[in-house]
Amino acid sequence: MEHETRQGIPLLGEKVPEMEVQTTHGRMKIPNDLSGKWFILFSHPGDFTPVCTTEFIAFEKMRKEFDDLNCALVGLSMDQVHSHMKWTEWIKEMMNVEITFPIIADNGTVAGKLGMVHPGKGTNTVRAVFVVDPKGVIRLMLYYPQEIGRNMDEILRAVKALQISDKNKVAMPANWPNNDLFGDEVIIPPPSDEKTAATRKTGGGVVCEDWWFCHKKL
Repeated sequence: MEHETRQGIPLLGEKVPEMEVQTTHGRMKIPNDLSGKWFILFSHPGDFTPVCTTEFIAFEKMRKEFDDLNCALVGLSMDQVHSHMKWTEWIKEMMNVEITFPIIADNGTVAGKLGMVHPGKGTNTVRAVFVVDPKGVIRLMLYYPQEIGRNMDEILRAVKALQISDKNKVAMPANWPNNDLFGDEVIIPPPSDEKTAATRKTGGGVVCEDWWFCHKKL
């Protein structure tokens, strides 16, 4: 009996596959055309669908906040570019919101490479989110089913957290920057050897609950 071969999804820490795609802004090479920028690649089940429309509007209304983080937005739907153009035209006319980020017109190639189609949820793409850093490395992945719209605030929070983590070599507690215990403080990674662990103590802006659990305010 033959078994269908399922293409594996890329993993965190791997480079996003190189692809040349057609978008509403013309041809684009991913990730090369976005080199030096963070970007969010997000897929939609289809054009002219209510939940997707609300997501496009929500992303566009937060675009300035993403721009401030040097983070581009790139949408994707398995529809033709003319359908995308008509859809964004409708959003502008009926919802008074102009969609300014590119939307990839996919025939299934991109969705296949990125594991955006989950057979148990049908033949359309699920609501996938890939956060990619300036080196083209995938840093975060989220998957939502077709019936639930994404939380844009969480996606923005994740980009901020990743950037702060990279810059300061720290980790973020649950619900950062509104953690129940420490507010917007960050976690200092645990020491990797006994000698370093022995030096861990409260002081100099660092608070240690124990040698393996220290936090501070940036």
